[in-house]
Amino acid sequence: MTNQSDRASAFHDLHLPGTPLVLPNAWDAVSARIVEDAGAAAVATTSAGLVWALGAPDGERVDRDAAVAAVARMARAVTVPVTADIESGYAEDAEGVAGTVRAVIAAGAVGVNIEDALYGTGTGGPLRDVAEQAERIAAAREAADAAGVPLFVNARIDTFLSGAGGVDLTLARAAAFRAAGADGIFVPGAVDPGTVKELVNGVDGPLNVMAGPGAPPVAELAALGVARISVGSGIAQAAHALVRRAARELLDRGTYGSLTDALAYGEVNALLEQAR
Repeated sequence: MTNQSDRASAFHDLHLPGTPLVLPNAWDAVSARIVEDAGAAAVATTSAGLVWALGAPDGERVDRDAAVAAVARMARAVTVPVTADIESGYAEDAEGVAGTVRAVIAAGAVGVNIEDALYGTGTGGPLRDVAEQAERIAAAREAADAAGVPLFVNARIDTFLSGAGGVDLTLARAAAFRAAGADGIFVPGAVDPGTVKELVNGVDGPLNVMAGPGAPPVAELAALGVARISVGSGIAQAAHALVRRAARELLDRGTYGSLTDALAYGEVNALLEQAR
């Protein structure tokens, strides 16, 4: 892969129903390098993990420039394609979403997740109006096409995650977002095998699900026809749980057992040296 367009095309090709792209989400340069070194074909950011590392809570509470700068550091650290979770676009309107997409492409990413959740609007609804969201996705598509990069636009639908609706509403929104230019559909919160199969059959395009403890294993999701599996902020949350366990053990008992399986200093250093 000699340039960004090649990486974007290669990233598209990784979305194969039945042979899914598996993405252990990363949140900074070192976690991205660890994920790549573990054998991942691509690196996906977790917006929650990324903004936590920047000192902000999740939910579009961080400055767009800071988020994009973090994506750029991750993209520079790896050789595999990088897809960025840009929450709902870090923008009030479609034009602003296009600006975010241009910035993320300049940062080196070849894919984006765009959520249909509302943040702090006071409208009383958990999801953005479908026509408005379609306009935002179309703006993202147009910005990427104008940049000459076949960006993979993954439209996230929060019907299950928010409890706003089930399969029928999800499929209606998916059809609108695909028509607007989305390449794939991401439905976090849907992991029941029967539901996943309905979504696979009803979505005209690759389906992304978010897995974690209690979800079917990768092999079962693959057999259902899923094309992409990610874990969201799960790995970041597990890492932060280790920080708490280690801190409490050290402060309460004065022992160091939580550090037993730590990566060697030299190994971490070498991973980042290779990325320079």
